Amino acid sequence: MIRVFIVDDSATVRKVVSEILNSAPDIKVIGSAQNPVFADKRMADDWPDVIVLDIEMPQMDGLTYLKKLMVEHPTPVVMCSTLTQSGSATSIKALGLGAVEVVGKPTVNLAAGLNDSARELIEAVRGASVANIKRVVIGVSSAVNFKTRKPVSKPPQLQSTVAGPGAARGQNTGQAGKSLASKSSKLIVIGTSTGGTQALELVLSQLPDTTPGIAVVQHMPEGFTKAFAERLNSICTVEVKEAEQGDLLRPGLVLIAPGGRHLQIQRRGFQFYARIVDGPTVSRHRPSVDVLFRSVAKFSSDKVLAVIMTGMGEDGASGMKELHDNKAKTVAQNEATCVVFGMPAMAIKAGAVDDVVPLEGIAQYMIEFT
Repeated sequence: MIRVFIVDDSATVRKVVSEILNSAPDIKVIGSAQNPVFADKRMADDWPDVIVLDIEMPQMDGLTYLKKLMVEHPTPVVMCSTLTQSGSATSIKALGLGAVEVVGKPTVNLAAGLNDSARELIEAVRGASVANIKRVVIGVSSAVNFKTRKPVSKPPQLQSTVAGPGAARGQNTGQAGKSLASKSSKLIVIGTSTGGTQALELVLSQLPDTTPGIAVVQHMPEGFTKAFAERLNSICTVEVKEAEQGDLLRPGLVLIAPGGRHLQIQRRGFQFYARIVDGPTVSRHRPSVDVLFRSVAKFSSDKVLAVIMTGMGEDGASGMKELHDNKAKTVAQNEATCVVFGMPAMAIKAGAVDDVVPLEGIAQYMIEFT
């Protein structure tokens, strides 16, 4: 039984979230409080397995309390954040501070909106409950150490990374396009979920701008991926952005799948383009790692590297098997460095993985592939 405590200043949120979580046979809400000060007092004698935490609260805000928790009593935390631009940016900060998952909280029609995302909330709590919290704390420390380094200047960017009508017909525009055609024959695809925000920050921040184009699926709610991409872009030498329809996946560019939509990769000649599609969830997710991987498996070869990292569930395993069978290079993050060794374990079990590598070695693996 996963024992959960809810900290939110809204009585409605506490009531609805409690009802949702208690409806799951393996979850029990053991209490709630309107702010962290009261929460600490009530949890003192009966500490939960998972804390569902709001961000904006009186007396002490969620980020301040999260920092305190990670130092004094490391506990898996699911952040419940408003679906606004400022809310999503703050949630990305929370993930960097040690939150394991983030779920969206609507600003209108609160009860109905929370019930619509009931399955997402339940799965977030389940994922958090099996998180390697020691690994989360290590990830926070790594991020802090990274921020003390001297920032790296980004190289000049091309005028546009979006494919125009000429590019759609296989035509290049100018010498830049011709140069890209000879450099874009390699491609890296990455799939990750729980714990992936910290893992991606560590990996992508080590890559040079000569790295082949990278497409990423990170399980994250709609509205949060743009802020996440902007956060990564601010600390990486490579350019990172939320994927848009027709983006040219050139060297030195990382595309993050938009929350709530699938990302596929199309190939024209030696160039790769992003295709953003709606559709049902696949492997219980949208965006889905399987959708991304399968789109690349259609033209896969030894020019493709697929990486699967920390996350709960099995999304990506079947897609990686297709890539592996089509001679792509495949690598999984090892158990010791995963926050949740679910997705990599399922890919390994499926016989889809060539190499198993610790998180700290994945960037170098990509560089050697390049």
